[in-house]
Amino acid sequence: MKVGRLKMSLFVAGTISSLNIIDAQNTPNILLIVSEDNGCDIGCYGNTKVYTPNIDSLARDGMKFMNAYVTYSVSSPSRSSIFTGLYPHQNGQIGLATHKYRMYEGIKTLPQYLRELGYSSACIGKKHVNPESDISFDYWDNRGSNFEKKNLKSYAEKAVAFCKSLHGKPFFVMVNFPDAHFPLQREVEGLPHHFVDSSRISPLPYINVNSPRHKYFVESYYDCMNRLDESIGFLLREMSDNNLLDNTVIIYMSDHGEQFPRAKCSNYEAGLHIPFIVSWPGHVKQGVINNALISSIDLLPTFIELAGGKVPAKLPGKSLLSVLNGKSEKLHSYIFAGGMGSAPIMHYPRRSVRDSRYKLIVNYNYMEDNPHYQLYVNQEGHFAGGLSVEELEMAPDSMKHVFQTWKRPPLYELYDLWVDPHEFHNLSGKEEYKSVLENLKTVLSEWQEFTNDPIRNPDKLRAINEEVKAILRNEVDYTQPDFRWGYLDYFIEEK
Repeated sequence: MKVGRLKMSLFVAGTISSLNIIDAQNTPNILLIVSEDNGCDIGCYGNTKVYTPNIDSLARDGMKFMNAYVTYSVSSPSRSSIFTGLYPHQNGQIGLATHKYRMYEGIKTLPQYLRELGYSSACIGKKHVNPESDISFDYWDNRGSNFEKKNLKSYAEKAVAFCKSLHGKPFFVMVNFPDAHFPLQREVEGLPHHFVDSSRISPLPYINVNSPRHKYFVESYYDCMNRLDESIGFLLREMSDNNLLDNTVIIYMSDHGEQFPRAKCSNYEAGLHIPFIVSWPGHVKQGVINNALISSIDLLPTFIELAGGKVPAKLPGKSLLSVLNGKSEKLHSYIFAGGMGSAPIMHYPRRSVRDSRYKLIVNYNYMEDNPHYQLYVNQEGHFAGGLSVEELEMAPDSMKHVFQTWKRPPLYELYDLWVDPHEFHNLSGKEEYKSVLENLKTVLSEWQEFTNDPIRNPDKLRAINEEVKAILRNEVDYTQPDFRWGYLDYFIEEK
């Protein structure tokens, strides 16, 4: 393969000059539905064990994307890209808000962009970025994480109340449902009405360990998906009954993959690959299956263009409208993702890039064990769905090396996603794939340069590693109220 050179156009969002998909006199409302911690375990994506008629109906009514990705497989950094249109290393939210990672000062965010275009905006459910005040929605309710999954109907009720209060003014509403975040509850307040059939549960394919305990957690996860679907159904019915969907673009997505080994907190497909559906009857054709590579980095440019605005050149994503209206079949040649570990105890810097077939993961701390491995083995808290040492020993011999790679990754992992979709066989050391590896290394390096990725600089990588180690050695107490991460200064200093 010839080594390719990334062009600046991959990072500079252009503006589509004229779009018959939008009536300038009647800009659409936007409803963004975001679920937590689930991959494509939905009926319309081929999972026959869940019951998801409402999400499936959205897919029948619109466009289902098969190759949609987030920028980071943990909530706060992932959501920061939705709010800012920037990669986490660009906006500063490189870890969980609960561990005091935060955005840089002066970052313009989604509500500000849309307010300038005449929209009122609301968030139902958590924001989960710092500082929350910088994501200045006009209305914000159900602010907590709601890991108990209680009173889910109130999400719809509050969204409808906000929209009705605007009396026809265009709205952007983001509804964040807490399913399927751990802890996984099979039933809460009578939901879901449909439970999965226990006899049909099998191990998740990228784990492939036939453990009864693992299958119990998979069953609970699927029941969460059923409850999520009912929550979305109630939201859509309430909005329809109040005539709020007549000119509304509906987007459904997950914030990242499920919390199981080799999924959430990783750069594997199970962590980054998400369901993504757009329904807009009369504007987007029904029942379309789209294979374009897209990223959550494309959301803000899409919202700006839907609202009739011009996409700023500083945003690295691209509007989806050319794909939605059928004018383009391709948006990106490459999709990128970051990762730092999301908390001091999970610190493990990495970056990844994929093209239409191959995926490269770079593990910067490859001389150390991946801390996520031990957290999942310990099975504590939100990692309860992990695999114990005894369960890992139950894995087929063909899987043993997969878990060893996850535990102590090499510097480079290269996968052929066409023949190895679950990333079991690292090809980075094979001579016949050398040109593929070198091409993706070049592409990734150029992306890091264009997006000013701080960890491409060895000094800055060492600095964040040392800052985390000081916390882990108890030399710095980051639980103190006045704690502030040092990277907020040295990541943006010129070297």
